[in-house]
Amino acid sequence: MDDDTARRLRRLLERRPVAALGTLHRGEPAVSMVPFVLPRGGISLIIHVSALATHTRDMQEHPRVSLLVMAEPDDATPPQALPRVALQADAAMLPREGAAYETARAAYLARFPEAAPMFELGDFSIVALQPVSARLVAGFGRAYSLVGPALQDWLRA
Repeated sequence: MDDDTARRLRRLLERRPVAALGTLHRGEPAVSMVPFVLPRGGISLIIHVSALATHTRDMQEHPRVSLLVMAEPDDATPPQALPRVALQADAAMLPREGAAYETARAAYLARFPEAAPMFELGDFSIVALQPVSARLVAGFGRAYSLVGPALQDWLRA
C-alpha cells in the first residue's frame, strides 16, 4: 500500500465520528453504532458506553469485537468501492480512576464535547479497543491487511 492510500484510509478514523461495532450477543452476531476517537499518537480507539446497552455486556462477556468505519457515500462511488477500515480489536473497560482514564476521557471530550454530561452518570464506562488486525479497503481490488507492528505504525500515523 502506498503512503497516500495509507494516509487517506487513516484519515477515516480521524474524520468519521461513528463506527459500526460488532459484538457477540448470546451466541449471535450483533451490530450497533458507537461514537469513537483514536487519540493522536495512540493505538487504541476509545468509546464511551452505557451499562444499559447490550453491546457493553457483550464486550464484558466476549472482549473480541469488530469495528467498521467507512467513507461517506457519494454519487460517484459505487457502494462496494467505498473506502473503509475494518478492525478486529480486544475491548477493555478502563477503571474510572487513573491516568489512562483521564487521558481517554480528555480525548473523547475533545472530539465530542456534548458528551460531558454523560461522564457524570454512573452507568457509563470508557472502553479501550486495542486493534489486533485491520482490513483496509481503498476501492475495488485495493484491499490490504495489517497486523502487529505494521498495524501499530499505521494507527499512530
